[in-house]
Amino acid sequence: MAHPSPVYLNALETGLLDRRVKQGLKALTHCTLCPRRCGVDRTAGETGFCRTGRRAVVASYDAHFGEETPLVGHNGSGTIFFTHCNLRCNFCQNYDISHLGAGCALDDDQLATVMLDLQQAGCHNINLVTPSHVVPQILSAVFLAAQRGLTVPLVYNCGGYDGIATLGLLDGIVDIYMPDFKFWDKKVAGDTCDAPDYPEVVRRALIEMHRQVGDLCIDEDSGLAFKGLLVRHLVLPGGLAGTKNVMAFLANSLSRSTYVNVMSQYRPCGRARDMPALAVALSPVEYDQAVQEAKVAGITRLDNPRRVFQIW
Repeated sequence: MAHPSPVYLNALETGLLDRRVKQGLKALTHCTLCPRRCGVDRTAGETGFCRTGRRAVVASYDAHFGEETPLVGHNGSGTIFFTHCNLRCNFCQNYDISHLGAGCALDDDQLATVMLDLQQAGCHNINLVTPSHVVPQILSAVFLAAQRGLTVPLVYNCGGYDGIATLGLLDGIVDIYMPDFKFWDKKVAGDTCDAPDYPEVVRRALIEMHRQVGDLCIDEDSGLAFKGLLVRHLVLPGGLAGTKNVMAFLANSLSRSTYVNVMSQYRPCGRARDMPALAVALSPVEYDQAVQEAKVAGITRLDNPRRVFQIW
């Protein structure tokens, strides 16, 4: 089945991508790109909650085979792990990256080269991991990379804490949105990442993402996704993620055809043990219940389950 070229190529041809680059870079001078709305001038070296200035910081990049089935294929998803985060959950499994800042600052040209290197290695897409705080840098790098031959889909792999105006900069640029829906309850969001507005923000963000790209489209021959929305939901112990309500929202406010990865790999990382409810591993019973709640809500497009449970 033939499918369209990545949308950023049309945006490059029409001049839309160039305009979005300029809008994004201007936004860095008084940064309100994410819901933290710090208002700092990142072009002058000031940093806010995300601790990131003009240059994006990258922890690593490589072909990744642990991603969702429609992204991996034979050659892997071309993941770029951005350092720092606009959420900084206390249980983050990449704590050294998101909290401690492990990584190297790259200018836009270097970031474009990384994208092209991943494509050259055969990766099926460019998977931008934790990108919410570096959208202008990503736009600038895509503009350069597209002129130099980038042709694979862009995956925006985020925590879901994204501003509507910033998502507007990505409309017609991003092919696949892959947000988390982490928590339904504002107290849980406040306790874990000091973002009690997260549930409200993520609901608005997912509605906008779905408006832009629709349900996930997968090529029948290759099994690879080329457009659409894929939602991740990490099941937390003690029902803290609010899985039942999350799945009902996805089914009723987005689409019953929403592609969802109900994830089982929670384990206490980072500062999770500071909260007794998060100091324990997820049980197989809790995970099975979460999957059942997704199905009861009408969500049937579930990523192939990879149950990962550890004894602590």
